[in-house]
Amino acid sequence: MTDVAAHRADKVIQWGMRRRDTLPLLIALWSTVDARSQQAGKVYRIAWLSNSPYATTLLWPEFVRGMRERGLMEGQNFTVEHLTSEGHSERFAALAAEAVQRKVDVIVCAGTPAAMAARNATTTIPILFFYVGDPIASGFVASLARPGGNVTGLGGLSPAIYVKQLELLKEVVPKASRIAMLFNPTLPHHAAVRADAESAARSLRVTLRRFELRSPEEIDVVLAAVARDKTDALLILGQPFLFPQRDRLARFGIDQRLPAIIAFEEVADAGVLMSYGSRIVDDMRRLPHYVDRIFKGAKPADLPVEQATRFYLTINLRTAKAIGLVIPIALLQRADKVIE
Repeated sequence: MTDVAAHRADKVIQWGMRRRDTLPLLIALWSTVDARSQQAGKVYRIAWLSNSPYATTLLWPEFVRGMRERGLMEGQNFTVEHLTSEGHSERFAALAAEAVQRKVDVIVCAGTPAAMAARNATTTIPILFFYVGDPIASGFVASLARPGGNVTGLGGLSPAIYVKQLELLKEVVPKASRIAMLFNPTLPHHAAVRADAESAARSLRVTLRRFELRSPEEIDVVLAAVARDKTDALLILGQPFLFPQRDRLARFGIDQRLPAIIAFEEVADAGVLMSYGSRIVDDMRRLPHYVDRIFKGAKPADLPVEQATRFYLTINLRTAKAIGLVIPIALLQRADKVIE
């Protein structure tokens, strides 16, 4: 064989070896692309567990907008099944079981009771929560940084927020000596907050009067008890079922000339004197990030729980005028939102 022929033969052998070595890689790459193509064509199913239709009127459109920003279109890339307890937390167990039976891809939970029911219903379907009290104390996650199971999301209100709310009430009513507190002892976070709130009340030299509120059906009876107790102000610990009751809470505060504060800005918009807390709309804009990651194969165990980093003070000046209360100028200047 001539040198030229030998060189050509060697090139053919090298090409054949490279082709033989590369072929498995090409097959694997093609399989991955094909799998991703199939995954991209899937329409994911989301179960949305909430306490009231409020989630569909305000929260869901914000969520859909966030999904759209990530290239995920409702009806094309995902669908939703809204499962609502109508204010009855005991119904969440059946709703969560229904979501599992429907074999949805993700369960999104508004509030602690919904997340608790979903966690009890499945250990495999990814669960995302938002606006829960204490995800660790509630048993949803092992830690905020490393959830460790099939549950993660947004939330975790520090007891310090309720201490701040008490301070704000005392600032607008300096002579207050008795403050009523609406809370739900069945919620782990509310139970944990009691000690911190009572300690803060003592430091502010006020007596904290506790009133248990577990469901919408109890609101009239509980508010009547608050009215009879003749307290100077009202601290309302947030619960999801209070959203659709915000007009009732606002009317009560005005009728009783009772300054009140809650974490939900929407309730202050309706006429309660003040709100101080994170904005639930911010959660709706962040939640699609988690859903998108899960759609792409991420595990909830590897997605840290995010907590609010900013809190907003809203003051309803119309309500202040209606109940004959003058809000200190310094407090108005610190407010993020003043309703006039």
